[in-house]
Amino acid sequence: MNKRKNILFILTDDHGAWAMGCAGNKELKTPNLDRIAAAGMRFDNFFCASPVCSPARMSIYTGKIPSQHGVHDWLAKGHLDERVLSEELKKAFASNTMDWEYRWPKSQLQGDRPIRYLDGHVAFTQLLAENGYECGLTGKWHMGDSYTPQAGFAYWKTTAMGGENYYYPVVLEDGVMELKHGQYVTDIIADNAVNFLDSRRRPEDPFFLAVHFTAPHSPWSEVSHPKKYLDMYRDMPFESTPNVPPHPWAPNGRKTLAQWQSESHEGIRFSSARYGPIPETWQEHRRESLTGYYAAITAMDAQVGRLLDELEARGLAKDTLVIFTGDNGMNMGHHGIWGKGNGTLPVNMYDTSVKVPGLFACPGVIPPGRVCHEMVSHYDLYETILDLAGVPFEKPADMPGVSFAGLLTGQAERVRDSVVVFDEYGPCRMIRTADWKLVLRYPDGPNELYDLKNDPGEERDLYGLPEYEAVCRDLAARLGDWFQRYVDPRFDGSREAVRGKGQLTSHSFL
Repeated sequence: MNKRKNILFILTDDHGAWAMGCAGNKELKTPNLDRIAAAGMRFDNFFCASPVCSPARMSIYTGKIPSQHGVHDWLAKGHLDERVLSEELKKAFASNTMDWEYRWPKSQLQGDRPIRYLDGHVAFTQLLAENGYECGLTGKWHMGDSYTPQAGFAYWKTTAMGGENYYYPVVLEDGVMELKHGQYVTDIIADNAVNFLDSRRRPEDPFFLAVHFTAPHSPWSEVSHPKKYLDMYRDMPFESTPNVPPHPWAPNGRKTLAQWQSESHEGIRFSSARYGPIPETWQEHRRESLTGYYAAITAMDAQVGRLLDELEARGLAKDTLVIFTGDNGMNMGHHGIWGKGNGTLPVNMYDTSVKVPGLFACPGVIPPGRVCHEMVSHYDLYETILDLAGVPFEKPADMPGVSFAGLLTGQAERVRDSVVVFDEYGPCRMIRTADWKLVLRYPDGPNELYDLKNDPGEERDLYGLPEYEAVCRDLAARLGDWFQRYVDPRFDGSREAVRGKGQLTSHSFL
């Protein structure tokens, strides 16, 4: 790459790798994601570092695993200092009779204080900024202190929390975090991306623009998304997702649907007054959730198309690397789970939880229309992006990732001698090869083993069967050696009481 490329980095929230037309989903309408895939490369074995948002995002930006950076669960607190909230929000939080749309942000923002989890780590965007890139961010941050610009970003237009109410999001504007009434957050995030292109301080320099959509994170209710997108899926049979009974480890496997929906999940409290009556049957819940999930993705896809068109109209497309991925996978009925890694207790490591979209396009650099089957991880993105940007980088010995730029350009068929990926979520760790997956939960299990060659759907757990003892020993040894090499003892997730219900401070979990 002679001329340094601009980079458009699009990150979605709770987006399963299966949830794209270009990935083979014939029901889901994603013409612009398909457009990126056709223009470049799609990975069908792209993995997050942890199957939940905050640790996965930290791993993307630091190139480290959770047991190195210390974020092991979604962040329930540490977003901002409540003094930066708008007067409207402060007044509403103090009221005993506040309207429903204030309850969600109140649960996470009232009394909050910022925690800067990135402090002490060097984000790849810092290195881009130090090497002449103008860096802009719009959308979800969820790595602590969502108010203060950091990590090399000069343009900073964030949402306050992790998930947001789609039509009542809390966003940073004119120096305060304010609640937007009746404005669709997906469109706001894209509006700010276009504004970055309009207001660049150094148009002669390359840019890195991070567009962090909150879609397709819940809620998926009737009033949460534009009618025109919901209408696209009213009569969809949803044959593209499994229709199976609840997983025995899932909350909805032990409770009634009404109990499950009425309880708090990642800061969301369902309100029957606003969201309508809670569906009384599993099938009604399934249809409503899939309709909303698919609508959220198609609405987001439309804004992706808008950004691609903006690049074309400004003459920037030919010099821009486009990256599209999600923070973690998502089960929408897969395995009887509605959620990601924390959709079960104990947390899970199914492929549907740990596989994410991976689309890369860059004219003249990445040949079009290819699919890569090699396994790569989010902890590989750090070095890959710097490599493609031509930014010099002295790799620390404790950084686990490798650049897969050679896979993208066609100059390499493999980037590791032994293709293995690892994941962790608190005391749950996974090793995955092309043919096998071992999941260990510390200290007492339950553990799982899957023969992916003969059971790609992970339906038959082989752990504990005598004929597979040798396979388990080999995989467990490799997993142990890898984590021993990279874990920082101060942040060792295998010793943390992570239950998938949220993280409050560096070593405090819900």
